[in-house]
Amino acid sequence: MSMNENLETPAEVKAQCEQFRASFAQLRSEIGKVMVGQQAVVDAVLVSLFAGGNVLLEGVPGLGKTLLVRTLATTLHLPFSRIQFTPDLMPADVIGTKIVSENPDTGHRTFEFQQGPIFAQVVLADEINRATPKTQSALLEAMQEHSVTVSGETYKLDEPFLVLATQNPIEQEGTYPLPEAQMDRFLLKVDVGYAGLEDLMEIIDRTTGAENPVASKVIDGGTIKEYQELVRKVVVAPHVKQYAARLVLATHPETDTAAGGANGPTNRYVRCGVSPRGAQALIMAGKVRALVDGRFHVSYQDIQDVALPCLRHRVLMNFEAEADRVRADDLVKEILKLTPTQPTAMVGGVS
Repeated sequence: MSMNENLETPAEVKAQCEQFRASFAQLRSEIGKVMVGQQAVVDAVLVSLFAGGNVLLEGVPGLGKTLLVRTLATTLHLPFSRIQFTPDLMPADVIGTKIVSENPDTGHRTFEFQQGPIFAQVVLADEINRATPKTQSALLEAMQEHSVTVSGETYKLDEPFLVLATQNPIEQEGTYPLPEAQMDRFLLKVDVGYAGLEDLMEIIDRTTGAENPVASKVIDGGTIKEYQELVRKVVVAPHVKQYAARLVLATHPETDTAAGGANGPTNRYVRCGVSPRGAQALIMAGKVRALVDGRFHVSYQDIQDVALPCLRHRVLMNFEAEADRVRADDLVKEILKLTPTQPTAMVGGVS
């Protein structure tokens, strides 16, 4: 087959995009049979799925975080496992361990690896901030490299692989804040808020009545991988790419790129800015948003729409921010206001 035969025609690309949009809408619909409201949260989880990233859902108990993840798993033809994080959970309880296995015929003993619950393709890490940092760190390699190393031997995880973690706000008792290195491995951090009056009444009807709505399966792992490859093909113009990079650089204190200059909010409130993973997250999430909107190119608006969930957990605020009650969300919103979309001259990289 020649190279030209491998190239996709515009009609084929358009058909793939329409299939993606239809699947995305169907997943929304099926999850909506069980979940009431929280449309922005559902969309963010689906964006992360097709962007190939992990999601951190934060909110007080009882808002449906676990229900959302379980419902998503129901709509996917993928192995699912749930890990309930507790203070006594050990790393081996997550990734697995080697055990002594004896052959009943010969009596010969060997070490055999027993897989932990991380060896699924959709993994719910429930109340992840209730486990100790040692156990939390057991997820690091799996989340970033999709592999697990035990006793010097590396085991690859099946693709697609997705970790959806839930946590209660860190100010509650009995929780351990996630380390920065682990927070950075979540593509998105999504805040789950309270339901409004109409949604709350609908929740009451669904959960106290005779009927128990169930979501149906929509797509399998092979289709998800195809859609993830399609997402990566979405075009990002240089000026849009530069805008995403400038947003990230605007979070770095004590630099020429800090938002608002020397006396701006970044220098005043930020201890440590966003890593390059933040820029990657903006682009990948923006690509999914573009496809959902029926476009094969990323716009400024796509980047702005995903900025909060992509950046809020990657900005480390200082003591002055805490004293002034300035949250990371407030800072990101201010940076969006202070960073113009118009491209600047690019000499030797991003200016």
